[in-house]
Amino acid sequence: MHEAIAKADTLIEAMGWIRRFRGKTTVIKLGGSVLDDKDALMHILLDVIFMETVGMKPVIVHGGGKAINRALAEENIEPKFVQGRRYTDQATLEVVRRVLAGEVNQQLTEQIEHLGGRAMNLSVHTTNVLFGEVLKLESGEDLGRVGKITQVDRDVIEGLLYTDQVPVIPSVCEDGDGGVLNVNADTAAMAVAQALGAEKLVFLSDVNGVRRDKENPDTIIHSLSESESKAMIGNGQIASGMIPKVEACLETLDRGVGKVHIIDGRLRHSLLLEIYTSEGVGTEIYKDLNI
Repeated sequence: MHEAIAKADTLIEAMGWIRRFRGKTTVIKLGGSVLDDKDALMHILLDVIFMETVGMKPVIVHGGGKAINRALAEENIEPKFVQGRRYTDQATLEVVRRVLAGEVNQQLTEQIEHLGGRAMNLSVHTTNVLFGEVLKLESGEDLGRVGKITQVDRDVIEGLLYTDQVPVIPSVCEDGDGGVLNVNADTAAMAVAQALGAEKLVFLSDVNGVRRDKENPDTIIHSLSESESKAMIGNGQIASGMIPKVEACLETLDRGVGKVHIIDGRLRHSLLLEIYTSEGVGTEIYKDLNI
């Protein structure tokens, strides 16, 4: 009986958050180690289905770098990176298109349906919603067929949300000439969140959030303002690979998204715990109230 009462208490705690976010759009960026962990991925997709069931409007934007690397190895194509971005020649682009916009995108959609949800894959193979242009680096270095998003077809995405389906979008876009461009998944998720005016953008990571001591997961900071985040970058508390993640969060806040979250996608039901509990399990970054 005590266990049953504890479950009821948890539902009561969640009720306030469910009412608050009902009808709101949340963009979830999937990628990296999470896509390779079948058990973690299943629980994330169950969380997404729960979110849709209780009235939220989740949108998935995904990468798939590890799957692409495996496919390139099978084709004897050596990966090349320029300033942390995958150099994409025509041969690499064909693999990216097949794996990311085809196999991974279809698998995610089918798994959501298998778990009892409703989903629709939106890619260059079906209905494309991401459009862009070739990305040019300030250094002048060539990235090949790598792009940046300049337009998102929000009408198609919102149409699916209105019919209680989960849009599943790969980080690949079309250019103005009908060609295809490879896009960084973080920046693709940011573009979608901004276009939809999302309440939340969630980056599923392999760390539990921003930490005061980057080596100690127990020092996680659950809530950070924009100014606090900038100060921590300035004094070195936020360092190395966490810097671009936090800077991406801050840029997204500047473009109208309500809050951005960094959470550990490997933690079971981390999405639900972050959104529907008072404390959360990751780091929530929000815009300063006086700005």
